[in-house]
Amino acid sequence: MPILDVDGTEIWFEVHGEPSRPPAVVMGGWGTFAHGSIAGTPLAVRQRCQVLVWDYPGLGDSEFDGAHQPSMRRYAQITAALCDHLQWSAVHLVGIVGMGACVAQEVAINRPELARSLFMTGCWASVDHRLGDVLSLFRDVHRHIGFEAMQLMAASLSFDPGFYDANRDRLLGSKGAWGELRGRLAAHERLVQACLDHDVLARLDRISCPTHVVHAGADAITPPYCTLPIEHGIGGATGELWPELPHAIAGKATKVRFDAILGGFLDRS
Repeated sequence: MPILDVDGTEIWFEVHGEPSRPPAVVMGGWGTFAHGSIAGTPLAVRQRCQVLVWDYPGLGDSEFDGAHQPSMRRYAQITAALCDHLQWSAVHLVGIVGMGACVAQEVAINRPELARSLFMTGCWASVDHRLGDVLSLFRDVHRHIGFEAMQLMAASLSFDPGFYDANRDRLLGSKGAWGELRGRLAAHERLVQACLDHDVLARLDRISCPTHVVHAGADAITPPYCTLPIEHGIGGATGELWPELPHAIAGKATKVRFDAILGGFLDRS
């Protein structure tokens, strides 16, 4: 059973791909790429790397991290502990859509020897009133109306309208998006709190690894004003604006283009 005790908390993790490939950690938002969901990670990284995915505390098969305050720094410590357990160094850190990229920022800042490269989209380096209200609203809808209402809100805001219309039945319901949060309000509340408290804006200049940021121009949750300060705050970072990209990366054509961007960056790094 792939579980590691990290400071008294049992963390579920999985490693996929050939050991001969360079290591990568892929982290997303309020969910997991484990338990049969590895196909949700970008094909570009799976083709090139041995990939680590893990469950945030309180989600999937990871324990509730009751002895520690929820924070991106804590989740970065867990990420680093998993890499140390695997005897990994020079790891590609891939943050896809949401807090996974924020965790990756903390890893790159606090454990620079672990970070071979850093790739991010759909994220932030600090939270202003507008983003704070948006993130809090997801939590409050879950708390006061229920998971189904939160799922509907998140899906309708995150996906391209055409993709949403064509795939609504698949995105909603018991097997739909963000299903890991169903019945786990307390875990969702802790993840949101970690998102609200995340602030590395003044420390971005400590990131020294090659970094690339994709700015999603059609993102209703974390638009380019959230991601541009990350590119500008990291010395030597590169970035690109994708005007039509929403918060979630979905649909064949979108995934192919995204894989080309990510794959090119990994090859250069």
